[in-house]
Amino acid sequence: MSQRIVLAIVLAVIVSACEKKPGGQTVAVVNNEEITAADLNAELSTSNVPADASKEVRAQALQRLIERRLLAQQAKADGIDKSPEFLNQQRRATEDLLINMLVSRQVNTQQLPSAAEISKFEAGHPNLFAKREIWTLDQLIYPLPKDAATTAKISAAKSLDEIAQALTAAGLQYTRANKQFDSAMLPANLYAQLSNLGPGEPFIAPGPDKAVASVITARQSAPFNPDQQRQLAVTQMKRDQINQVLGQRLKDLKAKAKIQYQPGFSPAKS
Repeated sequence: MSQRIVLAIVLAVIVSACEKKPGGQTVAVVNNEEITAADLNAELSTSNVPADASKEVRAQALQRLIERRLLAQQAKADGIDKSPEFLNQQRRATEDLLINMLVSRQVNTQQLPSAAEISKFEAGHPNLFAKREIWTLDQLIYPLPKDAATTAKISAAKSLDEIAQALTAAGLQYTRANKQFDSAMLPANLYAQLSNLGPGEPFIAPGPDKAVASVITARQSAPFNPDQQRQLAVTQMKRDQINQVLGQRLKDLKAKAKIQYQPGFSPAKS
């Protein structure tokens, strides 16, 4: 047998050995890239579909995976995976995933708070529990004034009508709206401040380019039932514990780390 024939046979064996085929834990192969049962289960989990879903649902999920894999392969063929934009976003996505997994690991190691700790937490957060309310708000949405005089008039206003008059005098257009708002969304200190406003007294929430002036026109008591209240308290307490632990860990890491800044980029000294 000539050397050329032997080489051809060897190459054929290598190619056939490298060619992947569905089977076992591999549920599909797309241009020689495997999609595994674990990939499919992850897709179902992301879509909030149970792993024991019907064959039709699993087949639909597999098609989504295949389509995504094909588009990703085309993006690589176009060189997108080598672009600075992709590399920056990939690094950010990897960091987010690592941080989320770090937080999840921290959650799993947290001990459940005692009944006394839960009761103390509930008493310290009345906006979340005993005094939770649904507020009806009358609102004015307007662009931030550029002159200090108009801003001062709005800040001194005792009603939405006074704010509307100041906006009209300054030639600023506004829109009026009504909104339902859950007081549980507020930090405890801000809830205490807003819940003590006089009837018809406005409060203002400024944004980057617009502000919203609101007046509480109605309040409806909306406490949770005991089971909901306990579950919410435990969840919030765990979140607070995790933030505290991670905050301390970050402080320690910063103290040990060597961080260098280009001139003009270092944080302001406190």
